[in-house]
Amino acid sequence: MKQILETDRLFLREFHLSDAEKMYELNADPEVIRFTGDPPFTSIEKAQKFLENYTDYQKNGYGRWAVIEKSTGEFIGWCGLKYNEEKSVDIGFRLFRKTWNKGFATEAAAATLAYGFNELKLEEIIGRASEENKASISVLMKLGMNFWKLSAFEGIGYTAYYRIDKKQFYENRG
Repeated sequence: MKQILETDRLFLREFHLSDAEKMYELNADPEVIRFTGDPPFTSIEKAQKFLENYTDYQKNGYGRWAVIEKSTGEFIGWCGLKYNEEKSVDIGFRLFRKTWNKGFATEAAAATLAYGFNELKLEEIIGRASEENKASISVLMKLGMNFWKLSAFEGIGYTAYYRIDKKQFYENRG
């Protein structure tokens, strides 16, 4: 399992087949996937099949990564970058509800943005969240991302788009 990032409280690493049960459990919580448009996995085997067929690392050199809490070694969700259907790179995150409101999403996403700009040399990263998902929008704003547009998105309804470019990212860091 290839570790990608380390923060004060977290490790971010590539997914592994052993993550299937936790991925299944994460998507089984209706509150966790409420604003995503994603259906839950119907079984642990389906989650494992998803992981077996996950090719973003090979295709793009990056992807979504498992988020591991350092103090417990526990898989608490995922965060990472994705080259999406709109031909842009987006940042995404999904964490178990018991970890919400502890700053983990912001911590993981901030490290992910830094990786995208510093290591991958990306010029711009976007964030997308249902306009009703105030918690995710708050994280995007804490990252220094700026509102860009509101657009219909299949399975979600209206989606708020945020973006930040390399210059803004470095200016925000002071």
